[in-house]
Amino acid sequence: MQIALAPMEGLVDNILRDVLTRVGGIDWCVTEFIRVCDRLLPPASFHKLAPELRQGALTAAGVPMRVQLLGSDPLCLAENAALACELGAPVIDLNFGCPAKTVNKSRGGAVLLKEPELLHAIVHAVRRAVPAHIPVTAKMRLGFDSPAGALDCAMALADGGSAHLVVHARTKVEGYKPPAHWEWVARVQDVVKVPVFANGEIWTVDDWRRCREVSGAEDIMLGRGLVSRPDLGLQIAAARDGRDYQPLGWQDLQPLLREFWRQAQAKLSPRYAPGRLKQWLAMLTRSYPEAVLLFAELRREDDCARISRLLGCEAVAEACVA
Repeated sequence: MQIALAPMEGLVDNILRDVLTRVGGIDWCVTEFIRVCDRLLPPASFHKLAPELRQGALTAAGVPMRVQLLGSDPLCLAENAALACELGAPVIDLNFGCPAKTVNKSRGGAVLLKEPELLHAIVHAVRRAVPAHIPVTAKMRLGFDSPAGALDCAMALADGGSAHLVVHARTKVEGYKPPAHWEWVARVQDVVKVPVFANGEIWTVDDWRRCREVSGAEDIMLGRGLVSRPDLGLQIAAARDGRDYQPLGWQDLQPLLREFWRQAQAKLSPRYAPGRLKQWLAMLTRSYPEAVLLFAELRREDDCARISRLLGCEAVAEACVA
């Protein structure tokens, strides 16, 4: 069984990848998508979203990081995939699941599920362009507005050379609205010969148990569930192995919050750093009542020094004042 951390554009950047993989329970993670249009990107474009490439494509905790590309031009994607490999990417992942309207309007993400032939052409071109020892993988949804073509899309991706598939068990139109249709993961696995990861609506260990029962999938990718419950991977792994496990409490998360805040201030300007903290804290409110209280205190706070004091980061607060 493998447990992966999902690529979530605008949320799971290198800071959150670092913090979440420190907790444990994650076998590998994926970058936010790198948008490929009509040219070969400079190395800086890869390093901006995947700074881990400079440290062996590993997070600080030693968890492998994969590079995800998004686009619709097979040759251009192939050229950029080859460059990503030269820069150290151990796996190239292709995004056919992003539901964002702006992305879909420019022929990226889930809209390509309307064109199974193009899916095959993209994966095939990328597979031929990268070294044989570097896997090419793909993430898909069940379709754009209907799952009717999901099996054709899955077969196109697998036949094109994808080493495995991650299936977000909803259509683009459904977005992130529950439920996730885990039964379609099982149907996809029936028609392809590569491993299939289940993704979508796994918030708790009980959700994972139901997902495994319905989908038959041993491998999973966790997204918002892991962001809102950072030790969900550890909880699931313990349940799988029949081990006792004491979930992380709110006090256990305090060092992670402070480390996240430290890195957010180092990476972002004082204007934007508070927003990143609030974004994660808002998701933690789903699992921790204490996060609700802290979020209420921080919601309208934009002064970095005061935020540091509320988090108990006195040293950081003094540095901000200085």
